Amino acid sequence: MTVITTVEELKALYGETSEASIVKVTKALTAKYRQMIEASPFAALATVGPEGLDCSPRGDDHCVVRVADDKTVLMPDWRGNNRVDSLLNIVRDPRVALMFLVPGSNTTMRINGTAVVSVDPALTSSFEVEGKHPRSVIVITIGEVYFQCARALIRSQLWNSGRFVDPASLPTAGTLLKAAKADFDNETYDREWPGRAAKTMW
Repeated sequence: MTVITTVEELKALYGETSEASIVKVTKALTAKYRQMIEASPFAALATVGPEGLDCSPRGDDHCVVRVADDKTVLMPDWRGNNRVDSLLNIVRDPRVALMFLVPGSNTTMRINGTAVVSVDPALTSSFEVEGKHPRSVIVITIGEVYFQCARALIRSQLWNSGRFVDPASLPTAGTLLKAAKADFDNETYDREWPGRAAKTMW
């Protein structure tokens, strides 16, 4: 296997960066970048800590983040599995990256920046849904923001419903757990999961 080991080799292989790829990067939200991000109900949150990297799916009923100003977005930490991998990383290393998906659009948005975990009561309560609020809010300061070329989503045909995989053809969450722990009761887990999720969405 031939491996690239230097920056020089890599640049020689790929050549010059296009002008559009450079000028699209801004240090704060433009009006159009804000419009794209506020249309996104889903983002992948990447963090880094002493144990390594983590990438976590994040979703909300409408926009996955709240834009506070052109340099700040707020992400409520809704109910999950309590592993808190992302939060553990952020309190030790503030660097974060976000990739936003907009259903139906092949253009994705990216934010690189830093974050803190806030438990300010006024802030957490401002995200209240159905009488519940997140235990914390991730406050992200934008270092750079830009849109991503659409080729990846075009190639993958991500939004083509004719290419959707039948969920019944895939392992259930319980089956995946049983693969990791042989004596796990996957049938009970799968049977109870829909009701449990409905009660703990927020």
